[in-house]
Amino acid sequence: MYLIIKKLLFLFDPEKAHHLAMFGLRVANIFGLLRLLPQVPKCKSRILFNITFENPVGLAAGLDKNAEYLNIFSKLGFGFLEVGTITPLPQPGNSKPRSFRLTKEEGIINRFGFNNVGIDKAINNIKSSNFSGILGVNIGKNFSTPIESAAEDYLIGFRKSYLYATYIVINISSPNTKNLRQLQGYDFFEKLISSIKSEQNKLTKYHNKYTPFLVKISPDASDQDLDNICNIALKFKVDGIIATNTTIERDSVTLNPQHKESGGLSGKPLYAKALKTQKYICNRLQNKIPVIGVGGIMSGRDGVERLENGADLIQIYSGLIFKGHNLIHELCKKIQQNKS
Repeated sequence: MYLIIKKLLFLFDPEKAHHLAMFGLRVANIFGLLRLLPQVPKCKSRILFNITFENPVGLAAGLDKNAEYLNIFSKLGFGFLEVGTITPLPQPGNSKPRSFRLTKEEGIINRFGFNNVGIDKAINNIKSSNFSGILGVNIGKNFSTPIESAAEDYLIGFRKSYLYATYIVINISSPNTKNLRQLQGYDFFEKLISSIKSEQNKLTKYHNKYTPFLVKISPDASDQDLDNICNIALKFKVDGIIATNTTIERDSVTLNPQHKESGGLSGKPLYAKALKTQKYICNRLQNKIPVIGVGGIMSGRDGVERLENGADLIQIYSGLIFKGHNLIHELCKKIQQNKS
């Protein structure tokens, strides 16, 4: 069925196709059709951050930027959902077109630029949903905020989402916000993580609730930057690392004329690079900090490989677009068979 739907959706611009797909899912949900979907195969549960994940397959940030579709995605079989990236103030993002589908290569280039409704509206969306599962809130800085003041934007997002998130993600690795990846450098990163950790300690005492925070890193980071990230993460007891965001590298898609479009490349062409980065940080962290593997997971075998190479959980984004919700079933089945 999804092969037919995909052929129709792929006739449209990727951003328009996304909105059409979400509209279709919303209608299906209203008529109760999503309840008819088969249950995903049961996976062995795992505990991270003192949270029990009944299913290790999650939805990566980007598909539900504004937490508008929690009730829908919760019925597709995911073990956890991540929304965002959300900034303190609403922003339109970059001009259109800003998303490009590389169909043959099963990749997507996007340069959305953190288009979102802002943290206040997103939190209202979360509060008005019926979702009661594990929810990650991915936060970033506004485009207009100077890089030197970025920590303040992250602190705003952190404070406002603290009570409503199961975990919070500090996104410092999108290639589509000017200078954002500078935050992965030693001085910027230490200052940012120190500020977030201090705020986490204050909010834990004030609310009597511990909300873990994770850092989402780039597959394009140098070994030196990855070493610094790992050292600082260990020093300040960061709760987790998400590896990885999209890449600006185009080596594997040069035959596609759209490879010259600026933005982050996701999907199958990202897989090898994301895996390499994951392996590197897992080797450096030595199981002292949990890792969520994301980037180019397009099959059950891909998911198992990420788990076998240090990831504690995995997330999908482009795989859902190219393979449909059956990919969730395939991943859970393979993971259960492999006992990963």
